[in-house]
Amino acid sequence: MNIIIIGCGKVGLTLAEQLNEEGHDITVIDNKPDALEMAQALDVQILEGNATSFRVQQEAGVESADLVIAVTDQDEVNLLSCLIAGKNSRCRTVARVRSPEYFEEIEYIRECMGTSLIINPEYATAMDIDHLIRIPSAMEVDTFAKGRIELVKVQIPDYSPLDGLSVADFSQRFHRNILVCILERAGEIVIPNGQTVLTRGDNIYIILSPKETRYFGEAAGLSIRAIKNVMIAGGSRIAYYLARRLLANNASVKIIEKNPERCERLSELLPDAEIVCGDATEYDMLLEEGITNMDAFVALTSIDEENIFLSLFVDKVAPRCKKITKNAREPLKALMEDMPVGSLVSPKYITAEHISQFVRSQNAKRGSKVEAVYRLLDGAVEALEFKLDEKSEVTGVPLMDLKMKRGLLVACIVRGRRIITPGGRDTLEAGDIVVVVTTHKNLQDIRDILA
Repeated sequence: MNIIIIGCGKVGLTLAEQLNEEGHDITVIDNKPDALEMAQALDVQILEGNATSFRVQQEAGVESADLVIAVTDQDEVNLLSCLIAGKNSRCRTVARVRSPEYFEEIEYIRECMGTSLIINPEYATAMDIDHLIRIPSAMEVDTFAKGRIELVKVQIPDYSPLDGLSVADFSQRFHRNILVCILERAGEIVIPNGQTVLTRGDNIYIILSPKETRYFGEAAGLSIRAIKNVMIAGGSRIAYYLARRLLANNASVKIIEKNPERCERLSELLPDAEIVCGDATEYDMLLEEGITNMDAFVALTSIDEENIFLSLFVDKVAPRCKKITKNAREPLKALMEDMPVGSLVSPKYITAEHISQFVRSQNAKRGSKVEAVYRLLDGAVEALEFKLDEKSEVTGVPLMDLKMKRGLLVACIVRGRRIITPGGRDTLEAGDIVVVVTTHKNLQDIRDILA
């Protein structure tokens, strides 16, 4: 696809890198020369200018573009850029819109302006955090089939019944639609087979329906206690969206924010939350506000280093408290691999992931399309959801007879109301939703699973 990316900040640069790796022709527009310098290492076209100018968009080739993605730090610039692109070409458009005021009218704006997709990074991040809070033992949660299926990352604890269990025995013991899809051990990543043996300390990804979560947690010796008391450090937009979601689910929410004006605004927007005006990095405040009695702690300040140190402190004084840490800096992520900071969330990667899903769905071949794609374990593994629209060479054939790529697993089939954990005799059929986990990159169509 011919793709124009407007804005070369954190999200724009991440998208340019990912989409360029997938073989798309990328042009990046930004009016800041220093921002464009970051993109010079990539094999992409670079154009300095104001993307709300039709002349600049013409120079970038908008009339022959398939997609325009506007991800500057200004909502109005993103919306106007998409409007201009849509009026002067047949391309699809994607806009990043962050303002809560616009969020309340997002569907109206999208329909009026003809924008194909509007993504709110803070809201998307809050929803990811909410999934992590809903499943206490989860390190990551990704959803498929409109929430009917979840891919959950957990660590096998000491004394777990899973320790020493083969994947084949795992399937026999649970007798449910629960499957081990990925295993990570000491930096090694494996798409497991029946002979793979699970060991305490392993990080595993399992695929299951949400209603099976509690059953699996109990059987595997994982924490299943409900999270009812949540403390949030930082009163950002993410905190607002997250608090609103948690309150709707009857959780108790306490937000610590040091800006008095922001505290006042949050008190108006979230009358059922407790808003504390203070500096969460003064650790005595966390103790005074009852961190040791909290079920979950979410570090959402604007400084990544602060978030890391806050979560480390919480791990020391409240080790049973679930920790979620916002971090957007790749170098810090590498340093934190063995640190007890809980689950890491990055708004820029979450945003890029949502947009990449949209791009992949538009680029699919006829016959099946990608509904969702998640990059796992620093991009070493992809989990994809395909919707099979018609019969093809992969349908109607037992999976055991299909010559599939190595390092690939058909993890789940959703057929009507049925959720199927596939075995060798199962088949893929037109109308199915199929989840595939693979170490191969850039699968565009269900037929790409074949060797």
